[in-house]
Amino acid sequence: MNQILMDGLGNSINYTEYQRLMKKLVLNKSTTGNDKTENLVNFTLLNDRRMARWDKKLVVPETVQNSIKAFNAPVTWLVITESWCGDAAHVIPVINKMAALNSNINLRLVLRDDNEALMNQFLTNGAQAIPKLIILDSETLEVKDTYGPRPSIATQMVLDHKAEFNMITPEFKEELQRWYNKDKGQNVMRDLEQKLEQLQLNVSL
Repeated sequence: MNQILMDGLGNSINYTEYQRLMKKLVLNKSTTGNDKTENLVNFTLLNDRRMARWDKKLVVPETVQNSIKAFNAPVTWLVITESWCGDAAHVIPVINKMAALNSNINLRLVLRDDNEALMNQFLTNGAQAIPKLIILDSETLEVKDTYGPRPSIATQMVLDHKAEFNMITPEFKEELQRWYNKDKGQNVMRDLEQKLEQLQLNVSL
């Protein structure tokens, strides 16, 4: 496992580099991943705009800021993603805003299809669901926790919808996008704040 994690980290980029990658893909009318379909190219274009909007508009509440800043153990947040992923476009800018508040948090991003061995270690119900955040001890690479592919409320929304319709309908996908826009990243912030508080508690024991 350590070698797989090391390989993944070796292939990873920071958030600024990821932003540049998105811009380059849009310019070249392309996308990350093994499939270069027109739909995925269009999703990459849309996601670049979504991320740019969240980078400007996201606000981390002061209480959450204080909680993040109080975390004092060095961790690496390794996020598995792809440029076309709609959930990632909403979630990753929030993760970045939080990581930027504490120098103990090192945010790195890695592409799923280029790192299949890594992805297969962190499946969600047997699926290569993204974005997937792996929280690592920066010194030992011990996996402390994982998060994703969606925030807790969105996850429950998906489960409820699948239970009723046995599939994800196009109408629900639009509903989920509206929820992300209305929530403004607050659910991700609360989820990750709780994880950091639990990690801090474990470190203190």
